[in-house]
Amino acid sequence: MKAVSRTHIGNVRKSNQDALILLPGAYDLYGVADGMGGHKAGDVASRMAVEKLKEMLGDQKPSEELLRAAIEEANRSIFETQKTSEDFTGMGTTVTVIWEDKRRMLLGHVGDSRAYRVRNGKIEQVSQDHSMVAELVRDGLITPEEALVHPYRNIITRALGADETVNVDILTLNKRKGDKFLLCSDGLSEYVRDNEMLDILLRMPMNEAADELLSMALEGGGHDNISLVIAEVGA
Repeated sequence: MKAVSRTHIGNVRKSNQDALILLPGAYDLYGVADGMGGHKAGDVASRMAVEKLKEMLGDQKPSEELLRAAIEEANRSIFETQKTSEDFTGMGTTVTVIWEDKRRMLLGHVGDSRAYRVRNGKIEQVSQDHSMVAELVRDGLITPEEALVHPYRNIITRALGADETVNVDILTLNKRKGDKFLLCSDGLSEYVRDNEMLDILLRMPMNEAADELLSMALEGGGHDNISLVIAEVGA
């Protein structure tokens, strides 16, 4: 896959607690981790997740079992690290990662960072948000439009490091030449709607699209860190 990435501190935060997985190779591995916690704890959690996945998955043949095991091990490491210092208490991170095999794409996901696939002129969110408002939408208690402005829209229900064990979403997706995957933290999806993402990804080369998406998130408010990876499936 060809891939480009961007990460930005945003307009308000004092540090960037997002981290990116950028590991091209025999089996391309790309992802986003959005850390949370105290002044430094979010940085530590997201970085630990990224390093653990790179360590366990780099140059390995993709499998659902190995992807799940790597995310679960990252969760255990972060959870145990919390016990070593009060500075790390309550830290955690989301993780959304794609891992390319010859005929398929594996998706591993925990939290409210997102994975989108663009195909045949349409955009589809292929990850499922683990958040309070997403659950309310799925239960039919609020509309997707109401979710956009809900006061609890940033409360997530799953994260690496929150508990000793974690429920990991693992999906196997088919892939086609020309498919584009967008991975992003909620610092992007909070401000850029799906139809706007689609328009940009269809109209612009990947580098320009990445710059435009970042600019839109910053101009929309930029109250969080913003991270994204755009990857396109080749021949």
